[in-house]
Amino acid sequence: MFDDFVKRPTSALRFIALSLRRTRSTPRDTRLARLEFGTFYKVVFRSAFYTPLKNRRGVALLVTLSVMTVLVAASLEYNRRARFELVSSAAARDQLTMTEMAKAGVQVAMAILAKDKAENDTDTLMDDWADPVKIEEVLRDFPFEDGRLSFVITDELGKIQVNALVKYPDSRQFNEAQRTLWERFLQHYADRKELKLDLKDDSEPAAIINSLKDWLDSGDDDAITGLSGAESSYYEDREPPYQARNGPVQDLDELLLVKGITPELFYGRPEIPGISSYLTVHGATPGEGTGVTFPGRINIATAELPVLFALVPAENNDLVETLDELRRDMVSGKQTVNMKSPNWFTQIPGLAGLKLDPKLITAASDVFRVESTATLHDADLTITAVVQRVQAPKAGKWTCRILSWQVG
Repeated sequence: MFDDFVKRPTSALRFIALSLRRTRSTPRDTRLARLEFGTFYKVVFRSAFYTPLKNRRGVALLVTLSVMTVLVAASLEYNRRARFELVSSAAARDQLTMTEMAKAGVQVAMAILAKDKAENDTDTLMDDWADPVKIEEVLRDFPFEDGRLSFVITDELGKIQVNALVKYPDSRQFNEAQRTLWERFLQHYADRKELKLDLKDDSEPAAIINSLKDWLDSGDDDAITGLSGAESSYYEDREPPYQARNGPVQDLDELLLVKGITPELFYGRPEIPGISSYLTVHGATPGEGTGVTFPGRINIATAELPVLFALVPAENNDLVETLDELRRDMVSGKQTVNMKSPNWFTQIPGLAGLKLDPKLITAASDVFRVESTATLHDADLTITAVVQRVQAPKAGKWTCRILSWQVG
């Protein structure tokens, strides 16, 4: 058999691999094996899957570190998401709380306005609705556990009523008194050098007035107003194209679509308000049949200085500052005047000769703007509402109805 091993070494190796085993006489630490025919040989082959013990310990450590890294990352992500959900929930809760607080402020303001109407026939800056101290006293009766509420009421009819420029419900012709008012108003802005406005060509006062009249009137044909008006055919060539309103303006920002009215004129500068601060789309009253009309009368007791310049004839512009100073003296209590009549200012020496168009002025208002602001946890929210005082037909009780509502 040995000769066969010599002759066929491959068979011998195969035999050795199958017959190789450890015996009792083989020391364990020598790694020796004995063939059945008695000769000891050292085992030199190893399994392909054999790994030293110290290498196995390193792999285990790496696996442990990897698992810990994944767990830590997952924990941090979960913590981030949990905190985000918590902060989002708190922000949503505060947003809801501030919204309800601001709504409450509007309701309180409407109650003040209704009470004032029941007691007074006129509206001035001396009334409770215009007095910050009186408003603060009322708000003390509506305490909140957390947060603060404040609101400001302004007279919306102390502004120029855009839709009054044409005669509604026919809405085909100029309201001439309003046309004159607009001419003075825009010219006042053109003369203000600090605004640095270039009111030329389409932005000249007369051109803007003609374009605005065409935007408002019910006619939409080739018969434009003057040489500078604009009907839908003009706006359809714009990019993107659009059509003229041909009816009352619903939102003041719509004026930016009118030919000649630029953002600089509309918005003004941070330190100098543009014309939008002195205009309103409200003031409608019932007209003929089911239509409405816009009287356009302005409360001279609450109108701001640029509006006063529009109300006063150009030859009397030097009296505008005197009139404004008189109103401030009345608010501070330095001057007392009976303001039941729209011409109350004629009682004052120096203003007796001032003549204002009765079609443009009034001593009472029923449309007001309420800006209610709620503050909570260094955040705030403002609701702006325009409200109108109305009287119940049978009971005669005065209440307020909301004309517009804006959050933020």
